[in-house]
Amino acid sequence: MCDTVVAKAADGTWWLAKNSDREPGEAQLVEHLPRTRRGGRVRCTHLEIDDVDETLEVAISRPFWMWGAEMGVNERGVAIGNEAVFTKLPLARVGLTGMDLLRLALERAPSARAAVDVIAALLKRHGQGGRMGYRNTGFAYASSFLIVDATEAWVLETAGNVWAAARAPAVRSISNALTLGAEAELVDDDAVRVARTRGWCTAREDFDFARCFSHRVLSRLAGATVRANCTSASAARAEGNLSLAALAATLRDHGGRAPSQGLVMTMPCAHAAPWPTRTAGQSTASMVAQLGARARVWVTGTSSPCLSVFKPVPLASGRLLRASPAPGGRPDDESLWWRHERLHRAVLAAWDERAPIVQARAAELERALGDHDEDAWERHRAALPQWTREASAVGRERRSLAHRWYWRRMDRLEREAKPAKDAP
Repeated sequence: MCDTVVAKAADGTWWLAKNSDREPGEAQLVEHLPRTRRGGRVRCTHLEIDDVDETLEVAISRPFWMWGAEMGVNERGVAIGNEAVFTKLPLARVGLTGMDLLRLALERAPSARAAVDVIAALLKRHGQGGRMGYRNTGFAYASSFLIVDATEAWVLETAGNVWAAARAPAVRSISNALTLGAEAELVDDDAVRVARTRGWCTAREDFDFARCFSHRVLSRLAGATVRANCTSASAARAEGNLSLAALAATLRDHGGRAPSQGLVMTMPCAHAAPWPTRTAGQSTASMVAQLGARARVWVTGTSSPCLSVFKPVPLASGRLLRASPAPGGRPDDESLWWRHERLHRAVLAAWDERAPIVQARAAELERALGDHDEDAWERHRAALPQWTREASAVGRERRSLAHRWYWRRMDRLEREAKPAKDAP
């Protein structure tokens, strides 16, 4: 489950913000990759495809075990976030994941419109499918995308190997449901044919991508409409004064609830819970990007943006971010991601007393960072043990028995996990 929002500022620049929501303990790796001459073939998460001669410089955030990425920005100022969507069409047994499609588009596309074409072409040629869950190895889904550059933004939605796309208005949010109807400007011919064959429309004139292909029950259980409304309303309130602080606040929004509340995930800043609808609903990484004359990118590289720090990535600067050591599938004492996750779980035990302490420390560090602060990532990583000690010294366990059982189970699964090999 995820949320992505784009907004156009008064000066004409576009912004994109995204929370990547996946299973707790599914560490996410921030990578800054240079322009590279590759050619030949490239191995994605589940299959190998023809490569291009040269890839663009990209900054991406990806689950440690996947090749593809949940979000990212390239040197030409194209930013993309993707969402799981649930449809009535089958997926390929083996294919490209939505995350593969996102990374391939960033590596190849010089503009948002070109990225739409790259994803559409790859989808038609290779299909989408294969394992997309971490522990839940049978979990798979179609994807939607918000794609933006300095001049325009696009929504691209898929179902099986068909797709539709439309330009986005000044504020647009997507979550875990199809949304495109009559406003779709680009529609795959096969989408209309499939819908007509199955009796979901009679002609192109009454074709509605979301109405025809949505799995309405799963989309409702994902809480997609509530979260999309929340992020779009937050971005709209800041439309005249968009900034990192404004969009970080959008991603940190709990919708007026405590992290443990609710059977369905209705808050953009998601914390996993024992209910079936929320076990894969942990915000495991977050990103904000401004796409103007020069792209500016900030990424947490951690779970729970409400407790974290957005740090700059020096895209197209001649320098590469080195956000190491890289996290894996088992807890460690050194990586930023796992140090923060240890803090996050300590705070969950006594949220009301502990969260304000950490949020104050994180806000102070975030304000102190500049766009080119080469020490930002190490400063955050180094501070986390002390923040954890400070938070753990106050409050007492307040969670329900179900929540305590759930997080103890997660701790045990992670400790007992076999070392998982990183993606190629």
